[in-house]
Amino acid sequence: MAEPEPTAASVDRRATVFRRLADEHLDASYRLARAILRDPLAAEDAVHDAFVMAWRKWGSLRDVGKFDAWFQRILVNTCRSHLRRASRIRLTDISSAPHPAVEDRDITTSPERQAIEQAIADLSEDHRVVLALRYYRDLTIDDIATLLGIRPGTVKSRLHHAQKRLRAALERRQRTEAL
Repeated sequence: MAEPEPTAASVDRRATVFRRLADEHLDASYRLARAILRDPLAAEDAVHDAFVMAWRKWGSLRDVGKFDAWFQRILVNTCRSHLRRASRIRLTDISSAPHPAVEDRDITTSPERQAIEQAIADLSEDHRVVLALRYYRDLTIDDIATLLGIRPGTVKSRLHHAQKRLRAALERRQRTEAL
């Protein structure tokens, strides 16, 4: 027996629910994408792309109560795609270009924060993703494992190695500054 065609009213209700959920998750989604991608414009693009993908797949979500986990997986996968695409693009130094008229509040940061951000940017994609999910979204090891489709032990290992690399990079920087 075929499923009945959705009525205009049911389509409108689903669209309204999606808009409400998207509005509720927009800020947290941007912060997560920013933590993974380390670039405000790339984060905006990733969040936009993730919401477009979520809207396209909206009919596949059976339990609206699980929207957060469902959407986070879409967002993380979108960020990973952006990272892969960015690794294939040749970058040009535009540091001498005029500064934007409107500043992102995160652009002007302390030297310590800049050092941490640079150390995070130098991490592998997998390490950056687990760090962002753990410390920016405050997810548990089990939640991260479920979201990424990996074992909790793998999450622990990636977190351990990411923290070890961050610590080493910051210690190198500190020694260099002391000279």
